[in-house]
Amino acid sequence: MLTTIVFLPIAAAILVLIAGRDARVARAIAVIAVIAELALTGILFASFDRQAAGFQFVERAPWIPAFDINYHLGVDGLNAPLVLLNGILGVAAVLVSWRITHRAREYFAWLLVLQSAVFGVFVSLDLILFFVFWELELIPMFLLISIWGTGRREYSAMKFLLYTLFGSAFMFAAIIVLYFSFPAGERTFDITALASRDLSALLIPTALVFGGFLVAFAVKLPLFPVHTWLPDAHTDAPTAVSVMLAGVLLKMGGYGLIRINAGLFPNEMARFALPIAVLAVIGVLYGAFIVMRQSDLKRMVAYSSVSHMGYVGLGLASLGASGAALTPVGLQGAALQLFTHGTITGLLFVAVGLIYERAHTRHIPDMGGLMGRVPLIGIGFMLAGLASLGLPSTSGFIAEILVFLGTFPVFGWITGAAAFGVVLAAGYILWAAQRTLFGPRPARWDHLRDASAVDVAAMAVLIVPILAVGLYPRLLTDVFSVGLVPIISRFG
Repeated sequence: MLTTIVFLPIAAAILVLIAGRDARVARAIAVIAVIAELALTGILFASFDRQAAGFQFVERAPWIPAFDINYHLGVDGLNAPLVLLNGILGVAAVLVSWRITHRAREYFAWLLVLQSAVFGVFVSLDLILFFVFWELELIPMFLLISIWGTGRREYSAMKFLLYTLFGSAFMFAAIIVLYFSFPAGERTFDITALASRDLSALLIPTALVFGGFLVAFAVKLPLFPVHTWLPDAHTDAPTAVSVMLAGVLLKMGGYGLIRINAGLFPNEMARFALPIAVLAVIGVLYGAFIVMRQSDLKRMVAYSSVSHMGYVGLGLASLGASGAALTPVGLQGAALQLFTHGTITGLLFVAVGLIYERAHTRHIPDMGGLMGRVPLIGIGFMLAGLASLGLPSTSGFIAEILVFLGTFPVFGWITGAAAFGVVLAAGYILWAAQRTLFGPRPARWDHLRDASAVDVAAMAVLIVPILAVGLYPRLLTDVFSVGLVPIISRFG
């Protein structure tokens, strides 16, 4: 099943390229592929045994036997929800691209390849295979931004590429050093095998390997101060790419931090817990303050991502802090934030993209009164905004409260400062909504048309998990708990 999930989008991309130049055909194939992916990921998630520890649906075959490199896939409670998230966002991304006509065949092909690469990252249990999929997503992202983006699209695409390659260089060096730090005969790239070993006895300082992974994942998360590529990439990317970028590509960084940094190096995580927590809270507050200075609606959402992803770093740091064995809920909050932020910010970008398609502007001072003309889009924006500021009964509230409950016992003042970010989020979300959706409506908006059935479907596929998890968080928390127990147990 995992092989099918990973490679079905690539097979569909090939079919898109050979099926002719008709945009309708390319779009139809892409829609069928992502709906099939959502069905498969839903079946996978529903079939996941919440009572069994360890990896399930495991697939393993030799790839490069001379170096013990294997095609090794599997899911546990940590990555199963993220696989489902990628399936959900794939549907939203294709539906919101319904009106793409410029080189549509290539556009949908690269969008499908991007989804496939992200699936590969989430389910790979071999470090080399993990790295291959990690690098594969660079190609479609670069091309999607540079060809179909707006504004300074070439600059933003290149900035994204350089930052990610910078982080990837550290990751690859860490993987190779880790491999050769074991005596011959004990060397492996297998993540599950490495998780069962005490890596504190490596032949080289373990902190160097930990640091290499940390840099790579911090860039992708992104963690302050290596975040500056994100606002440019979001602002100039097409709507669907912003949805995928905020929804799952950033989550690759958070997933890596939990799976590899926390899962393989508990001692180093404990040593670096305070610096990570400090950088995380700086990101939360810095991002929120910068949001309040933005006049571009899409750039505002982009900086809000920097702020909200800081909660992932904060929850992660709580696990390595002194006494954190009593408060593993912080790590559970960080994992849940990966999922909830993906759906919430994805919905925000869908709504902003639909507004831009109609009004042809993202400049907040030029807007106002849009709710009267595009109420369905306005409702989507408001639901996402209220979830983003942590309104109870939405998934955003559950994730953030778990992070705060888990981090306060070990980082009291830092958690208090991070909680102020929620106050700032309420300010900038309500301020943006008031200036764009409400108030007097200029006559120039009288011609605007509301969301079509396809647009409503793109928003609905994201609204459902936001409300479902908000009302019944055990849909995800029970699953995450199963995957996080082995990681938490390593911290004693």
